[in-house]
Amino acid sequence: MKSKTAKGTLIAGTLINLSIGVIYAWSVIKKSMVTDWGWTHAQANSAYTTGIVVWALALLIAGNLQDRFGPKRVIQMGVTLVGLGLIASCFVKTPSAMVMTFGVCVATGIGFTYACITPCCMKWFHPSKKGMVSGITVGGFGLAAVYLAPLVETLIRDFGISLTFFILGLGVLVIALPLTIWVDNPAKNYTPPPPAGLADKPGTAHRGHDYTWRQIVRTKQFYFLWVMFVLSSSAGVMMIGHLASIASVQAGVANVAVLVSLLAISNAAGRVGGGILSDKVGRKNTMLLVFSTQLLNMVAFVHYTDLALISLGTVVAGLSYGSLMSVFPSATADNWGMKGYGANYGVLYLAWGVSGVVGPLIAAWVVDSTGTYAMAYNISAVLLGIAIMFGLLTKPVTTPPMTAA
Repeated sequence: MKSKTAKGTLIAGTLINLSIGVIYAWSVIKKSMVTDWGWTHAQANSAYTTGIVVWALALLIAGNLQDRFGPKRVIQMGVTLVGLGLIASCFVKTPSAMVMTFGVCVATGIGFTYACITPCCMKWFHPSKKGMVSGITVGGFGLAAVYLAPLVETLIRDFGISLTFFILGLGVLVIALPLTIWVDNPAKNYTPPPPAGLADKPGTAHRGHDYTWRQIVRTKQFYFLWVMFVLSSSAGVMMIGHLASIASVQAGVANVAVLVSLLAISNAAGRVGGGILSDKVGRKNTMLLVFSTQLLNMVAFVHYTDLALISLGTVVAGLSYGSLMSVFPSATADNWGMKGYGANYGVLYLAWGVSGVVGPLIAAWVVDSTGTYAMAYNISAVLLGIAIMFGLLTKPVTTPPMTAA
């Protein structure tokens, strides 16, 4: 058995996330399905939209499983499902079949793996580093499109869509499965050392109460965070699924893989940077800053009609969305503890699954109906405004489960 360390677990977990992030290159795949296979935007996006929902449901299931049996087996099962699901996608060419292979099998594997990496790594580090650790692990997942977008575009050009799926699936099995040996919870008696010069910072310390998922749904803070998660992340998920088409339709950009990679870099940077920022200034302050920035970006996005401006909008969208993906898991640990974190975040993460339906479907319906994305940006801006209102009303959980409001 390999000897595990905090840094080793963090590195291995981040690399596994980096290897399974194929969903962040979906806009490149979707564009080719529309142009090469003649699918509509809605048909090409059906596997992605289904995958977002299934991913969220799988994360909920995996959260419970890892709390009971540990993360290693769940991660290994998840990686296997991602690889086999991609290989199975090689043999289908209808939207309904793609929904089953990619939208169900691959997405289930992603959910199982993604659900376990962050809580496992968090347990190796001091609570004051929750935002940083969360940002690094989920940042690896977001960074995947940096190499996957140009790789997928090249593979599709040289081998076609079907064989591209086979190559990607084989790569996941060869690279990610061996890394799973390094990822597991620390020993029960392990206590992470505090960093030098530790001082209390807003939003970084758990307040002494451990909740189960059944208990967190009895708190009003859960519903506030759930609604905020849906409304705020829908804009980012929309951009991930439609950026290639947006760039082509709105700005006439031909080399869309560059923009998808730019979105991925910004997404990953936002995850790490947002996590670290939230350790310093608090989760709520970070959320409000991100909601406001993304709202302004959505209002302005219709005016991004050349490569320079749409690149700017892509960076802002990526930074904003990425920040949410590290701040919400950290806020879950702050409010309800680490003991049942896997299941607790799984329940909250269902909100992200809903956002994955709301954002991409709104965009697909708007562009198929009007030929532009202008109305989709305005709808996203309104949703972000509502998220800001909920953010202002949200207060941290400070009471034990039996008396929580």
